[in-house]
Amino acid sequence: TIQLDFQLPSQFDLRFRTDVQESGKSEDYYARPVMIHRAVLGSVERMIAILCEHFGGKWPFWLSPRQAIVIPVSGNFNKYAETVKKRLQDAGYYADAALSDFKLNRKILHAEKAVYNFILVVGAEEQDGNGVNVRMRDNPASKKKGEMWSLDKLLACMQALTEKKPTKDSDLTQETSSANGSSAVTVNGVNGVNGVNGS
Repeated sequence: TIQLDFQLPSQFDLRFRTDVQESGKSEDYYARPVMIHRAVLGSVERMIAILCEHFGGKWPFWLSPRQAIVIPVSGNFNKYAETVKKRLQDAGYYADAALSDFKLNRKILHAEKAVYNFILVVGAEEQDGNGVNVRMRDNPASKKKGEMWSLDKLLACMQALTEKKPTKDSDLTQETSSANGSSAVTVNGVNGVNGVNGS
């Protein structure tokens, strides 16, 4: 934005010398300038501040700097957790892996406090099925045990969230239907992905 300010130059008694003498007095060779305010990033900064206050750290998936974290149930599955993290990162998403020596419950608690959109728990069952156990931040029902999804299904869900840009991840629901066992990811009532095989 660009604004003209007539007040501050007067308050600071700003003057500049001119070639025009208006009333024959030597001091009339000076004139009062007009100050121009140019804020290149002012609007962007205000918008970020408004978004921070509005979401309170719980950013929607498409805007979140902490989209997913992969948590292995034990150190035996750290390698698989790294594989899942790399696949998510290769697809263009922000993903971390919790490979510390903390217990599983503590890792999940830390991830919940860090408000990750997706907490992906992996163990023997997930490694054998090439999938992840999904816990969604805005879906309390998924936090008990979660649901095992294939990696393809997870990526399809993330893509739908990115394209449809809902303000809450809870706007995404998982529907399993039809005789052939296919599933559809629905975001804000709009079919985002169809025919994605369930876990």
